[in-house]
Amino acid sequence: MNAGAGIDERERTTRLRPRAWTELLLVLGLFLAYKIGRLVVDGRVSDAFADAHLIWDIERALRLPDEAAVQRVLLSAEALVRAANVFYAVVHFPATIAFLVFMYCFRPDHYLRFRRILAWLTAIGLVIHFAFPLAPPRMLGGLGLIDTAAVYGPSVYGPPQADTLSNQYAAMPSLHVGWALVVAAGFIHATRSRWRWLWLAHPIVTMLVVAGTANHYWLDGVVAAILVGVLLMATSRQEHPSPAVPMQVRRASTGTDGPRKAVVNAGAAAVSPAEAGVETAKP
Repeated sequence: MNAGAGIDERERTTRLRPRAWTELLLVLGLFLAYKIGRLVVDGRVSDAFADAHLIWDIERALRLPDEAAVQRVLLSAEALVRAANVFYAVVHFPATIAFLVFMYCFRPDHYLRFRRILAWLTAIGLVIHFAFPLAPPRMLGGLGLIDTAAVYGPSVYGPPQADTLSNQYAAMPSLHVGWALVVAAGFIHATRSRWRWLWLAHPIVTMLVVAGTANHYWLDGVVAAILVGVLLMATSRQEHPSPAVPMQVRRASTGTDGPRKAVVNAGAAAVSPAEAGVETAKP
């Protein structure tokens, strides 16, 4: 057993994993910022409804599916619509927190990247919420949509005028969909199971739920997906860069009395990372 290698591995993991209490404060800060976003749209309710009609018209011009079609499927069975309401109410935050805890404890090499993506996505989302307040489709009359949570329960929102704990005019982008995409991308990237691609079901189900319960438009999810894609590309980097392979130089003779020449071989005679004394990252 190589005790020195074990110590080096523990030290490397410790460097990659930030202090737990600082991470907890950061996550709590993001959560509070997400909640107090309601305060920055006071007095802009009329703008939120005008933007809602604009988004609805754009979706119809783009021939996107009507959100009412998904809602009709949910309303075909009361158990189904209640399950969708429960999913909307209780999965969003716990799933994201569980993802961060898993990455922090078991995938520290990838934790910082995906925590930063979540932080940047939330910050950009809050800026868009301020610049482009948007009433969700459940608030618009004449669309053939109902507020499924208010009718069937459970509901996480009170009357918009009295709700000081959440921003109900912040539909664009959908952070429900955005966070679900980050969770799926993180698990797919950081794990090696052949079943890991099933994590894509999480953002797909989330998108269907938020549209079917009339909490978001399709474009809310599209914008969230674009932001996540940009952040994934912006943070993509070789997390364990391959070590530089030293070139080997060997002597070759052209003859008994001929001059010697140096032959550089950087391909077939490449030194492996282990031979070069570089510790390789475990999958």
